[in-house]
Amino acid sequence: MEVSEDYEFKDYVIPSARRFPLPPTTTSVHVTALDGLVTVNSLFTVAVFVGLSLTSPGQRSLEDNTACDAGLDVVRNLLVFEVVSFSFFLFSSLIAQGLKLAINLLNSKDVDEAFRAHINARVLRLGMLGSAVGSVMGCLFLLLSMVNVIQIRLGMLSCGSTAAVRAVAVLLTLVCSALAVYISTIFYAFTH
Repeated sequence: MEVSEDYEFKDYVIPSARRFPLPPTTTSVHVTALDGLVTVNSLFTVAVFVGLSLTSPGQRSLEDNTACDAGLDVVRNLLVFEVVSFSFFLFSSLIAQGLKLAINLLNSKDVDEAFRAHINARVLRLGMLGSAVGSVMGCLFLLLSMVNVIQIRLGMLSCGSTAAVRAVAVLLTLVCSALAVYISTIFYAFTH
């Protein structure tokens, strides 16, 4: 089909698949990141309840020495750390779910723009930062509770239980390394 030079393109409609990109404040990357955060928080919440189910007061450790058995204070600390960890994970997940809900409700106004919505970038960044901080704090308290689980099951660290010391060393090394990467990634993302 030949088009004359006088033809005007003012009525031309761009198909939805070829539309120009939306501003940086509206992106599906945020929804994907929030989904991932909620999923990870859910897995950690399961770990909280597994830690609770594995311990009970008066439980003997696997060490032959009864002096290496954990006292009530260790079990009490375990429960406190587990509850605080669960609270932080729930806090983080609820913020992430709230942001996702806001994005999806704003999406419902424009059916063609799936997973994209105009939302205040400052509120979105603040919410995502709050959710990330909640996850980090939850991980720290989960780490502390796992140290107590190890002491209850393998023997007290103060007793010098070799298995307990090795397990705690590996746990601290890996979790602290992962948290350092996570925190530096978050810091980089929010400063660039």
